[in-house]
This record gives sequence, structure tokens and C-alpha cells, in this order.
Amino acid sequence: MFQRRKHHLINLALQGGGAHGAFTWGVLDHLLEDGRLRFEGISGTSAGAMNAVVMVHGLATGGRDGAREALAKFWTAVAHGSPIDIASTATDGNGITLNPMARLMLQWTHYFSPSQFNPYDINKLRDIVTEQVDFDRLQSSSPVKLYIAATNANSGKLKLFRRDEISADAVLASACLPTMFRAVEIDGEPYWDGGYAANPAVFPLFYDCASRDIVLVLLTPLKHRETPHGAQEIQERILELAFNATFLREMRMFAHLRDYVKRSWFPIGRFERRIRSTRFHVVGAEELMQELPAESKLAANLGFFEMLRDRGRDAARLWLQQHGGDLGKRSSVDLSALFY
Repeated sequence: MFQRRKHHLINLALQGGGAHGAFTWGVLDHLLEDGRLRFEGISGTSAGAMNAVVMVHGLATGGRDGAREALAKFWTAVAHGSPIDIASTATDGNGITLNPMARLMLQWTHYFSPSQFNPYDINKLRDIVTEQVDFDRLQSSSPVKLYIAATNANSGKLKLFRRDEISADAVLASACLPTMFRAVEIDGEPYWDGGYAANPAVFPLFYDCASRDIVLVLLTPLKHRETPHGAQEIQERILELAFNATFLREMRMFAHLRDYVKRSWFPIGRFERRIRSTRFHVVGAEELMQELPAESKLAANLGFFEMLRDRGRDAARLWLQQHGGDLGKRSSVDLSALFY
């Protein structure tokens, strides 16, 4: 039973997924509304980074209600800020239909560089993030430990921006799709979407945070039902696998280490004890994400966002009902079964 009055301290790992990040908005919205959880650390990539920064800004300025308000304001601004709505909600409320102009623009990104396709480097997200988030305040007095992942475009190495480094550029770097936007330069180094290097990075929550409960909010299915056959579908699956490979490798490492430590009769080392005591949990939408076409990650449609938000709220509510009692006691998922 998840006690109503007890406040559990947890860490959050938020995956990227473009517009599908509105699902994470819903998960966070319900956790904030429920009020039984406190947040020590949040690691995010791409859309996960956006959600993390906006939520923590809201917590810093207005508490839980402020965080919920900030997330709603951000996603509404994203929906209204795109010059072309790439998708509209379909009649069933779950899928989307792509408008022909948007589909053509996506095809152009295969033949034109960002400098050609977007010569003025227009990025409405920059305006939205800069307007809505007080980065000076985040750097000086963030109430939550923040970790934002980006990928060095020249080396492929992970760059993890921590609290005192987090800026609008860092967040935009974490969400920089190289086919659509120029690399974001920070301190002389170019960065692309963090999904190539960590989606998201889980290790800082393990090493830097006291809380032993890590909640993974996943937007990418861990296993697809069907093998792609069409050329476009194959390209989309390749991209998705590339974005998820580092996360799967990191979680497989955690699963392997946990199994290894369990076989020892005397886990006397600090690292072994930490591995044993760390508890993992997953909130996701496997079936929903299987139904959505890959192009829907680029949608900018408020109705679509709100549908995903509502599904995220439902998923968080169900997870708390089923597994809230596991917090502070045990993992609610079998890492070996999920990631081996």
C-alpha cells in the first residue's frame, strides 16, 4: 500500500522522443498533482531535457502548482509556435495524419543540409525556452539536481550538462536533430541531440544522488511487434535503434552488475552495496508508442499533445496504484528480463 502521508524521494530519468515527450508531460503532471513524491535528481535528453528544465524551473518559482503550470505553458507554446503543423489528430484520437507539405519537408531533409534547408537557423524552441525558463536562477538555486545530455558532433562523446552549466544552448543542444538544425556550439564545441550518446543518462542518478529509487519514463518501445520492410520504415527504425542503443547498453550493464553482485555472499564494497540497494521502476506506454507513426515525433498539434498528456497521466496513476508501495523497498521491474 502506497501511504498517503509518506513522501518518497525519487530520481527521474526522462527519455527523448520529440512530440512524444508530451506523454512525459502527463506523467510529471500527475506525479506533481499527487504530491506523495519528492524529486532529488532528474536526467533528461532531448524532449526529456525540455520537460526536466521546465518542470524544475516551475518548482523553483511556484512549487508543484508552478511546475504543472510551467509544463502546460511550454507544451501549449510549442503547439502554437510551429509555422507548419506537421500533423493533425486523427479521428480515433490516438493516431495522426501527416499533411502533404510537412511530408515533403521531411523528405527535403534527406537532400539538403540544415544550412541550406534552414539558412537563417530559425528555431522557435529557442524563443520558447529562453522566454519561459530563468536559467540564471536554475544555475544558482535549482531545487533538483539536473543532468542534461548532448552528443559532441565531432567525437560522439556524451556531454553531460550539470546544474551550473545548464543554459538555453545546453537544452537546445540536447534536442538538436542534425538533419534539421545546425550543431549548437558551446565553449567552442559542436553538439547534436543527446539521444546518440545517452537517452537518457542514468549513471549520474546512481552515482550522485542519495535516493535509491530511479524511475525511468520511457517513450521508445523496448521491443517492436513487427519488422520493417519498406525503405522509409527501415530508415525510421535505424534512427530509433541508434537513439536507444546507448540507453539499452547502460541498462544491460546495471542488470548484469546486479546479477553479479547477487551471486556474492559478501558484498562488502561500497559499490556492491550501492548496486544492491538501487531500485528501478518504469513508467511507459509500450502499446501507445507502437501505434504512433515515427513522423508523429515531429508533430506540433495541441490536440495531439493533450491526448499524449492524458495517456501519460493515466500511466502514472496506474503505476502509483500498482507499484507505489515498492518505493523505498524493492525494484518494481526485473532489469534482466527487460534488458538482457
